[in-house]
Amino acid sequence: MSQAPASLSTWARHISPSPTLAVDAKAKALAAAGEDVCGFAAGEPDFDTPVHIKEACVAALMAGRTKYAPTPGIEPLRAAIAEKYAADHGMKVAPSQVIVSPGGKFSCYLAILATCSPGDEVIIPAPYWVSYPEMVKLAGAVPRFVLADDTTGFRLTPAQLEATITPKTKLLILNSPSNPTGAVYTRAELEALVAVALRHNLFILSDEIYEHLIYDGLAFSSPATFSPEAEARTIIVSGFSKTYAMTGWRLGTTVAPAPIAKAIAELQSQISSNATTFAQFGALAALKEKGKTAAALAQMLTAFDRRRKFLHTELNKIPGITCQLAQGAFYLFPNISAFGLKSEEFCTRLLEQHKVAAVHGSAFGAEGYLRLSYATSDEIIAKGVTRLATFCAGLKS
Repeated sequence: MSQAPASLSTWARHISPSPTLAVDAKAKALAAAGEDVCGFAAGEPDFDTPVHIKEACVAALMAGRTKYAPTPGIEPLRAAIAEKYAADHGMKVAPSQVIVSPGGKFSCYLAILATCSPGDEVIIPAPYWVSYPEMVKLAGAVPRFVLADDTTGFRLTPAQLEATITPKTKLLILNSPSNPTGAVYTRAELEALVAVALRHNLFILSDEIYEHLIYDGLAFSSPATFSPEAEARTIIVSGFSKTYAMTGWRLGTTVAPAPIAKAIAELQSQISSNATTFAQFGALAALKEKGKTAAALAQMLTAFDRRRKFLHTELNKIPGITCQLAQGAFYLFPNISAFGLKSEEFCTRLLEQHKVAAVHGSAFGAEGYLRLSYATSDEIIAKGVTRLATFCAGLKS
């Protein structure tokens, strides 16, 4: 029996569904109906989860690891994550500062819930991952957007940050490498932003889910490593989905100052309990069997790099499109403003007329762009960009 919308909560009435998932679902529905669709919408590696990770999960299942686990995660995995941050970044992280959650998305939401109260403001640089604003609103806080477009390499400047801060600002969200642009901040750029944030006593949510997906010899930097003061104000969110092709496993991680980690664990205990127990043993294998994991990651990175360069070259051959080369993740974010169409209409027509699925830039707070994921096969990329060129030629004629 249907109910009137007025019977729904404020949260339910005002939440927006994920545009990326909506486009991907539409593309998959067309494909299921027999259409030849080139899908660039999903931020999901087209590789299978490495075998040693799956085998560890299966072994855990067969050993009866199917019961409740500690809310923050199984102890060996939390210890392994702490060891990873010590080895990779020189951080002294106690396992008690590590929380394993049901997905990186949930990790982000819990971090916001733990730090933001109703009326607090959260600064979100645009283009942004589509879920950040909705998470902020679900916490009762207020998203404040600041556009860092392709004129700044899609990177927020200290002056822009300073101009956006108000007495109500509580949290700054940073995502490097970026979804949707693939931009990577240098250490110096991040240090300048962190200096502004610390001066105003802000928390920093550093979304580092694409940490290991970086190209051209660039170095990754985490704000938490800059100083004890920065570490005390930084919440690192990451997970296993992108690096290890484990999107369906739903395993996110948080590394936070002890009081915030405790708060996140308590929130999780009431909302979801633990992440799937046997899946955590697969994640443990990803961290412990380093040789096998590194080999699998290298294979993925080689393919992503090849696709990145090919798609970038082909996009810039299309009259009317300009596109910066991504430095990380597996997305390109071409500028399509020359065609004079709103990005949502552009993508709708592209899918309907040429069966190419892309996500409109307005979903990421950046009108005049579209996001293309190259976490798909070389064949689909080649065919899809050819169709895109045909579509754009029709718009120009």
